[in-house]
Amino acid sequence: METADISFPRSEAAGRAEVRQQTQKFAEAAIADSKRKGLFLAVRARWVALAVTAVTLPIINPNWDVIYYVVMVIPFALIGWAQRKVGRAGRSGPELLLMFCDLALLTFLVIVPNPLNERWPLGMQFRFNTFSYFYIFLATATLAYSWRTVVAMGFWTSGLWALGVAWIYFQPDTHAALVERVRAAFGADHRMFDILNPAAIGIPARFQEIVVFLTVALTLALAVRRSNALLISHAGIERERTNLARYFSPNVVEQLSQNDEPLKQVRTQNVGVLFADIVGFTAYTDGRSPMEVIGTLRQFHERMEREVFRHNGTLDKYLGDGLMATFGTPFTSERDAGNALRCAQAMIGSIDDLNLERSNRGEPPIRLSIGLHYGQVVLGDIGLNRLEFAVIGTAVNAASRLETLTREYGCAMVASDELVQRARAETGGSSADFALLVAQPPRAIRGLEQPVGIWTRENIVP
Repeated sequence: METADISFPRSEAAGRAEVRQQTQKFAEAAIADSKRKGLFLAVRARWVALAVTAVTLPIINPNWDVIYYVVMVIPFALIGWAQRKVGRAGRSGPELLLMFCDLALLTFLVIVPNPLNERWPLGMQFRFNTFSYFYIFLATATLAYSWRTVVAMGFWTSGLWALGVAWIYFQPDTHAALVERVRAAFGADHRMFDILNPAAIGIPARFQEIVVFLTVALTLALAVRRSNALLISHAGIERERTNLARYFSPNVVEQLSQNDEPLKQVRTQNVGVLFADIVGFTAYTDGRSPMEVIGTLRQFHERMEREVFRHNGTLDKYLGDGLMATFGTPFTSERDAGNALRCAQAMIGSIDDLNLERSNRGEPPIRLSIGLHYGQVVLGDIGLNRLEFAVIGTAVNAASRLETLTREYGCAMVASDELVQRARAETGGSSADFALLVAQPPRAIRGLEQPVGIWTRENIVP
């Protein structure tokens, strides 16, 4: 490798802060998505409830003056449409204003007499149990808004209702004669008169409505808060799954997500190890702009990563202008060596395609070198807060040193005889996997006691 991998010590607090930031990012995205879907569902639920209300009102109250309330369904539907248009994650002033308009409009309809109706005593406004319609808006709010908004809706409703009751309380008495006739009809039965008095506001009953509504609102707020906590927890799980997807192929991520901390099990097993590098990258960077250098690295790593995952490999780490991948981690299979060999061949083909594109743009070709070995490694987590799934052992060192031999042989790939023979013995392979390999005399590899038989793959096109 021709670039240094420099790391700096990180404090425990910094590590935890980074984890919190990542979780917060995923949580915000999850909550935004949940609110978007919840708001759409809430508006649909509102429209359904309004449609049911418009249909049932004439049935419950078969009088021509009920058309006033049926027509007033339209403003509520329009407010719902507006909420859907301006809805967004986080605190939104327009949304809160529209929500308040909902409650204010409903309070007006419940408190102020129907203009199409005959002038009844104002106390009759409380005889039709219209306060229950506030619960529809409270229920739909739980589908899209935070627990704080649900609590706010509870207090707004209580405040508006109290103001409406106070407004009626201070209105002049316009039906004194009717009240006296009712009083005379019941004589000494004051309790019956208090219940059936058409002008009575029923302060205790109105107070009870407020208390019950606030209790329900607070209970639903707790449910929403618990739901959001579960959503954030799920977001953390998705963050972990996304992090796994950066290193493992999708099918391995699926297996890992169904196991309890399988990476913490320190163990040894045989795996295929692949090192890939750009030959002469240090000389390539000389005189080129940082954007051009990084652009080349991105092109290289994007193609290499895609081949690693396509062949069921694990991306162990990027090493500047190179990378290390393993096959058989965290779980072994019956085709690990063959997958490593086929991945290396596919990498060479992918770089050939990339070089054709670069040639058409007048850019120099990328020269790829790959080292492959199959052998025993040690697996396990290392680190305290910033964990890394470590793969270490002689097989790793051997693969790295085989990669450096490509310069000596002038080839694209050097694979150990252990990996090639293991790939031949595995099921699912084909003769095409080995057609371009050329056997070379055994070589002494630093760190290994015995010379290693090697195989090379065609010369790199300069």
